[in-house]
Order: sequence, then C-alpha cells, then structure tokens
Amino acid sequence: MLKQKVVFIINPISGVFKKGNIAGLIDNYLDKSKFDYTVVYTERPGHATEICEGLIKSGVDIVVAVGGDGSINEIAKGLEGTNVKLGVIPAGSGNGLAHHLGIPVFYKKAIDVLNRNKAIKIDTASINNELFVSIAGIGFDGLVASKFAKSKRRGFLAYLKIVTEEYPKYKPKKYKIEVNGKTIKTRALFITFANSDRFGYFASVAPSAKMDDGLLDVIIAKKPFLVEIPLIAHLLYWRKIEKSKRIEVIKASELIVKSKKKRWVNIDGEPLKLSKKLYIKIHPHSLNIIVP
Repeated sequence: MLKQKVVFIINPISGVFKKGNIAGLIDNYLDKSKFDYTVVYTERPGHATEICEGLIKSGVDIVVAVGGDGSINEIAKGLEGTNVKLGVIPAGSGNGLAHHLGIPVFYKKAIDVLNRNKAIKIDTASINNELFVSIAGIGFDGLVASKFAKSKRRGFLAYLKIVTEEYPKYKPKKYKIEVNGKTIKTRALFITFANSDRFGYFASVAPSAKMDDGLLDVIIAKKPFLVEIPLIAHLLYWRKIEKSKRIEVIKASELIVKSKKKRWVNIDGEPLKLSKKLYIKIHPHSLNIIVP
C-alpha cells in the first residue's frame, strides 16, 4: 500500500504547554506503515500559510496543525479548496475547533485520530476576504482578542483576567446588520459569526451551529447587568446560551455589518482591525478535515 505524505506544522509559541516532546510522540505513535512524515516549525505570523502553499505543489496528502485555532486558521488558508486533508493536534489556549469536532486534547489520542484517517468536508467562511474556520466576531470579543494577543501570559486565567478588567467599562456599540433581506439596527456587546459552536475553553456561544450546513449562526449579544453574569456563564458552559433574553440568533449564508468606526475583529482568536463595513459569507464544504 502506498504511504501517504504527512507534514506536521508546529507553532512553538501557541498555548500554555511546552511542545518539545511532540516530535517524539509523533514518532512513537504515528502509524508509519501508513504514513511518511516530516515536522516543520513556524517562525513568524503567516508562515504556516506559506509552508502549505509549497507543500501542495509537492503533493502532500495531509497537513497537521499542532497549535491552536490561530494556527489552524493559517493552515486552512493554504488548504481551502484543495483535496489535501487537515489534521489537528490541539496545542493552543482555547482549542475551540477541536472541542467542537471532538478531537482529543491529549496528544496521543489526537495522533490516534490521525491514524484512523477519517475525513469529512466542512464549511469555512470569510470576513472581508479574511478566512475563518471556527469563529469570528466584532465588539467586546474583538477587544479581548486584541488585549490577549498583547499579553505575555497564555491560558484561561489570563483570558479571564482581561475579560473581568475590560467588561465593566465596555460600552456596547451601534451596528447596522443587513441579513436575509432585512436591516437590523442594534446596540450590542458583541456580534459573533459562528461556524462552530465554540469560543474556546468549552464556552458554547452557538450550540446549534453546524460546520457542514452552509450557514453561519449570527449571535447578537446585548450587555447583561453584572448580577446576570453568573446565569449567563452557566448557560454558556451548559450549551443553553440561546435561552438568554440577551441573545438573538440568526442563521444566514452571508450578511453585512456596518459600524461608525473601524473596530477590532476576532478571527479564530486572532485580532484584526478591518473596515467599518464587514462582508461575511460562508464557503460551503471547502475544507477536508480529519475527525474522530
């Protein structure tokens, strides 16, 4: 049987755990009767996308992201629309996409998933031509993403510290949303464009989101009072956030969001400042990904 060519792209600075032993675990647990593999390390932002472009020309079969949602995003940019399969070894801070797809966060178990080599096609999406795989959003989560990117600390506690510091002083912003033939004017804490259900850290912002239905779940969140936050947190982690009166959910394949100022946008956990007019659309069945 002809072996498949696999390349592991490791982001050495993602997440909170050291990755020095991952190469050894890959060598120990990857089924080398099925795969020939190499390991490469990213050196700068955007490097993983550049690597993928070269790998596609060389005839690679599988590219494995060893990192978080931002690393997956970079690799997906290089693989979208091709027949090359994306594998994931979760090694980031939040690992939202992996949690949604049920990919284990334990390295050995994640490698076992690769060995079984079961792939499905999922949707991706874009916001002003910037690809995202899992989640994008504007408003408070965009601000938090920008602060978290600048923080020297990683992990949930670092993320939570930023949220608790910024939330009391954050004022909801005005947005105009054009979706499904309607125009909605609203003041929101954040607007999330969810392909998967997860922010990361097991927080399910869009419990009904599916990654193969050709639709995004658009979550419009109003700012809760401080006394409501424990209930909101409970609903978020028990996949019932849609029951909150502060949440409106719209399913759509494309939409436009306008604001008065350029604001931080969260794209798979990474912050970008885009234009005042955002065009968001789904790309149906555009990425092959290995799942349990």
